[in-house]
Amino acid sequence: MEYSHRYHAYPTQEVAADLEFHLDVHRQLYNHVRWDYTNSPEDDKPSEYDQNNKLPAWKRKWPVFGELYSKAAQATVARFHRNLSNLRKKKQKGYNVGRLKRQSPTEYRSVTYNQSGFDLDEKRGYDKYAYVHFSKIGWVKIRYSRPIPDHATIKEVTIKKETTGEWFVSFGLETDDAHLPEKPDVDSLDASNSVGIDLGIQNYIHTSDGKTVDWIDLEDDYERLRREQRKLSRKQHGSNNYERQRQRVATIKRHIRRKVLDYQHKITTWLVKEYDAVFVEDLHIQSMLQGDGNARNKQDAAWRQFITLLEYKADLYGAHVVQVEARGTTKECASCGVETAKPIWVREHSCPACGFETDRDANAAMNVLQRGFAEVGLGWPESTPVETVTATDTTQFESVSASHVIETGSLPS
Repeated sequence: MEYSHRYHAYPTQEVAADLEFHLDVHRQLYNHVRWDYTNSPEDDKPSEYDQNNKLPAWKRKWPVFGELYSKAAQATVARFHRNLSNLRKKKQKGYNVGRLKRQSPTEYRSVTYNQSGFDLDEKRGYDKYAYVHFSKIGWVKIRYSRPIPDHATIKEVTIKKETTGEWFVSFGLETDDAHLPEKPDVDSLDASNSVGIDLGIQNYIHTSDGKTVDWIDLEDDYERLRREQRKLSRKQHGSNNYERQRQRVATIKRHIRRKVLDYQHKITTWLVKEYDAVFVEDLHIQSMLQGDGNARNKQDAAWRQFITLLEYKADLYGAHVVQVEARGTTKECASCGVETAKPIWVREHSCPACGFETDRDANAAMNVLQRGFAEVGLGWPESTPVETVTATDTTQFESVSASHVIETGSLPS
């Protein structure tokens, strides 16, 4: 299993200057790798291996590249080819994509040390601090908020400067599956220990057993962001005042992203602790964002990120997470399977065939649960939520507050 730990970093003024220099040289190397690839014949484009072999010659021709640690330089070459591969995959899926663009100083903000060239000293720091050494740069102090697990192997280390001016260090970790908790046997799953999740609009999520989780309230944060953005628009671009205000705006945006991510961590931890199996829709995020209305809420929800976290937490806590086909979960009746078209503003499900009535999102969550059982090769259990949900009496639904999710879903320190 691969995952990462991220820590706030506090480089000294001297080391921060070295980091800025290395960031810029890596950016220049990335742009040169792009230039070399773009200007090669269409039938003879260089591979990552080919361009790694060109690095010694480039260092002789441009000595500034020789300032970089060799493995970090190779990681920059790999970064270009990874971006190229992702671009191809998007194109294959039908997305309208262009070419990889030249990176400006404000866009290229991280350097990765792969396999070697770094060292973690956990004993050098005090009061939850540690130090990381980067070859050709120096020691960087980090807030060591959670230790690297003893059974985890550090595969790579990335240092990044955010748009806010803050520095962060991320460790790419790998853990042998033998150290992970064993997941329950699939045959033991039933409606009492499994749940279907509908990622909703009125609520953040709606579960097949009648629970709803509230949306996180970001209105005050967005009002503050709008206010600071208006101030930024009145500053002269490129001035010191503009840069200070730009950092204020970036800080607020980052605060919003952190609140959403933290909330998602709490919800996903709660779900995998509460249930042996969690079934969730495999959503087509891009097409949803392109739909009419509610785009900002959908982006705030960051549903793809939510599902990724859910899968990651399932491995850590020993639960099953299965994605199922999302198409038709809202229209299809969870009781009899007949499809009924519903505009987005219709919030109740009322089946004209069997008379089953319930909340629209509850119906979708039950369908997700049913499809989840089919996905893992199990039949639809005799005792299902459909038999216990009462018509349109939404008081039967248990609203799980944000404070409850935060309390029960808190990550271990």
